[in-house]
Order: sequence, then C-alpha cells, then structure tokens
Amino acid sequence: MSRIWVGIDSGKGHHHGLALDTEGKTLLSRRVANDEPELLKLVGDVLALADDRQVTWAIDMTGGEPALVLALLVSHEQEVLYIPGRLVNRASDGYRGEGKTDARDAYVIADQARMRRDLRPIRPGDEAAIELKLLTGRRADLVEDRTRAVNRLRGTLLSMFPALERALDVTNTGPLRLLTGYQSPAAIRRAGITRLTKWLANRKVRNARALAETAVEAAERQHTAVPGEKTIAKLVHTLAEEVMALNEQITEMDKLIEGRFHEHELADILLSVPGIGETLGAEFLAAVGGTLDEFDSPDALAAFAGVAPAPRDSG
Repeated sequence: MSRIWVGIDSGKGHHHGLALDTEGKTLLSRRVANDEPELLKLVGDVLALADDRQVTWAIDMTGGEPALVLALLVSHEQEVLYIPGRLVNRASDGYRGEGKTDARDAYVIADQARMRRDLRPIRPGDEAAIELKLLTGRRADLVEDRTRAVNRLRGTLLSMFPALERALDVTNTGPLRLLTGYQSPAAIRRAGITRLTKWLANRKVRNARALAETAVEAAERQHTAVPGEKTIAKLVHTLAEEVMALNEQITEMDKLIEGRFHEHELADILLSVPGIGETLGAEFLAAVGGTLDEFDSPDALAAFAGVAPAPRDSG
C-alpha cells in the first residue's frame, strides 16, 4: 500500500516536519511554530498531499515540547510512531552530510520510520495515566531539588561546625528544626541541654532530649569560631528551612500521587507485586500509558522494564 512518512523534529518554539514517499523522496519540508494554527496547517497540508495514501507520523519525544502536536495528531486519528532520540542520533551517522539541522533530523526520523518495523505507536493514555505522569515528574524534580539543598547544607555546615555536621542526619526533620534555631557551637553551648530540649519539644521534635544532648556534645568539641561564622550560620538557617519546605512539598505530592494512583483500575494488581508501592506503581502506569495492552507477552513487558536477560557474550 502506498504511504507517506512524516518525521517531526520537536523543539520548544518550533518543530520541523518533513514528509517522504515510499522511495524516500522528500515531498514536504517545513519549519512550523509550536502553535495550533500553524500545526493544523501542517497536518492539513500533509493530508492533502497524501491524496488518499496512508500517512504515518514519527516523532522523537512523547511529552513536553510536542504535547500540542501529538494531541492534534491524535484528534485527527493519525498513526504516530515514537522513535527515541538516542536512536535518531545513532542513525544520523549513516546519513550524508555533517551538519546537524532540524530538517536533517526530521528526515532521519521519517526515513527510520519508513524502514523500521520495531517502533512503538503512540496512543492517547487515559486521564489518570496522564495526571500520574505529571505528578511523578514533579515529584522527581522536587527530590532532585532536595538532594541539592541537602548537599549544600552539609557543605556549608561542615565549613563552620564539622562535629555537628558529622553528628546530625540533616535529612530528618528534628536536626533540620534544630538548625533553624541554633547553628554555631557557641550558641548551642549557651543554650545548654535543658533549654535546647525545651525549645525542640515546643516544636514537636521527637526525642528532643537525645538530639539536644548530641548537639551540645558536638559543641563541646569545638571552641574556635571560624572566619565568617555569622554569615555561615545565616546560610545554614536558610538552607535548613529550604530543605524542610521541600520535604513538605514532597509529602504533599506523595498524597496526591497516592490518591490518584488508587483510582486506577490496575492499582490493586500492581500493589500485589512485592516491592511495588504507590509511588513506583504510579511511575510504572505513567511509563506504560495506563494500560498493558501494548505488550504482547510477559517477555515484552520484562524487556520494556529492563529486567529481561542480557547476553554475556564477549562481543
């Protein structure tokens, strides 16, 4: 059957669409703004060019920048294939020309879609899967932000008060709460165990006395103030509050993910698998689009998840 293959190289502000016939001849090549009127015109022009021939679209991303064009293609009941960006990059080496341009990438995407038979189609996911993808993506961003903030906090505290940095686990709420009020050895010694315990207990910190004793013990090991101690103390205070705020945001995001995950029809099945909880289950649903229909066998699912047996040949 005669067919047209259209490759889309996606970008933030613009996409490049390029259409090929079955012989690999370029029929259309156009840079279009990531805007509905221009994208609709591209779709319409390609369909008009097809003249009853079947059209297959291919794209190198499944979300984010090309979300609008994908939604338009789905609404027009178009077949869309996903070709990973890494595959496009590898395949590009086999094409003539050295320069990397959007038009060249779009050609590679279209030509690979024309020749390959192992590309997965992109289908509209259910509403829950789309929401879970957004929520889990946001959670991943927050976790990365927290990791950076914790590392900055540790490094800053270490430059002023090594004994306390060594004694505290600044990923926990209690030590973070302590650092919002007391940062330097002198301040902790002046407060003493009793006063520090009361201060922590008033802020609902668990095991307040044990934490106070740990902090005072660390303070007794350092009686020298480092240069810039006051500024460092302010930074420690700010970073501790930042980490606590991120912890709260992640906890809130976990609640949203858990609630949306349990509304999905596959939630109970996923939770029955040892080691899978709400967060991992939500990430799985987001990755597969909320359905297992695309997997022909358990082996196909295992390969998608990266747990299929790998060859150990020397080559």
